[in-house]
Amino acid sequence: MRYLAILMLAPWLLILGWAYWSYPKNLAHTRLRRWFDVAALLLAAFAAVECANTAFDTATVPAAGQYGHASGAIWQQVLPALYGYGACVVVLVLALIVRQLVWRPHAH
Repeated sequence: MRYLAILMLAPWLLILGWAYWSYPKNLAHTRLRRWFDVAALLLAAFAAVECANTAFDTATVPAAGQYGHASGAIWQQVLPALYGYGACVVVLVLALIVRQLVWRPHAH
C-alpha cells in the first residue's frame, strides 16, 4: 500500500513530464539542454517518490472508533499523493525557470 498513491498519480506525472520535455519549442535544442532536461525529470521523479514515502510514514491511521470503524484512514493515501505531486511540480517549475533563463532565444 506504500506506493499506491504514486501509482495512481503516475499517469498525470508522466503527462507533466512529457509537457516539460516538449515545450516550449522556441528554446535552443542543444545536447546540454537535453542533459539538463533528463536530469530535471529524474530529479522530479525521485523527489515525488521520496516525498510520497515520507508522507506515507508521517500520516497517522486513527484507531477504531466506538463502532469498530476507523475514520480518516484515507489520509494515508491522500497525503502521499499531495506531497508527491507537489514535489514533482516544484522541481519542474524550477527547472522551467532555469531552462528559460539559460536557453531563451536572444534578441539580435
